[in-house]
Amino acid sequence: MRTLAIDCVTEACSVALFDDGQLLGHDYRILGRGHAELLVPMIAALPDKGKAERIVVALGPGSFTGVRVGLAAAKALALAWDSELRGYCSLTLIAAMSRTKWPDQRMAVVTTGGHGEWFVRRFDAGGLPTSDVMSLPPAQAAALLDETHVAGSQAEALVALRGFGQTLALLPDARQVAGLSNADLALTVAPRYGRPPDARLPEPAK
Repeated sequence: MRTLAIDCVTEACSVALFDDGQLLGHDYRILGRGHAELLVPMIAALPDKGKAERIVVALGPGSFTGVRVGLAAAKALALAWDSELRGYCSLTLIAAMSRTKWPDQRMAVVTTGGHGEWFVRRFDAGGLPTSDVMSLPPAQAAALLDETHVAGSQAEALVALRGFGQTLALLPDARQVAGLSNADLALTVAPRYGRPPDARLPEPAK
């Protein structure tokens, strides 16, 4: 089975195409902005224009725009190709990437959130999450997380703030989705923003 992986919920934008686990092609770029303009051309540049029987896409947490762009592309392609569609948590992917260096270790994943906060999630030595995704101010994250091993874009900042730990500064990479288990792939493909939206609908008049 061919699988197309899409991850554009952070400043990194990446796509990868697999055939029974073998990597056929990929693209990984640090964009900051411009995901909406570049994601579809990146997919189209893959072998067979990325066409696959299964599509897996990052659900977040991350930027609101990046989450929506990735989901919109994945859903449109799944409909056009009649492909199976699955989703995953971007922090879970970072944890899976980290286990290649830190097998059998408890860890925390810490990434950039919104309004100065960090997205955090904790994992046990077997790679299973032991907390939901949380959006926390840096001081609160430093007080809560006691894991020695910390991965993610804000791992170094967390360790510097609390004064101990080992770090892996990582962004999610679609090439590494093979490290996810079937249990990590959600059948319900819906955005996981990790925090409430900045804009809210007005309250109805009373």
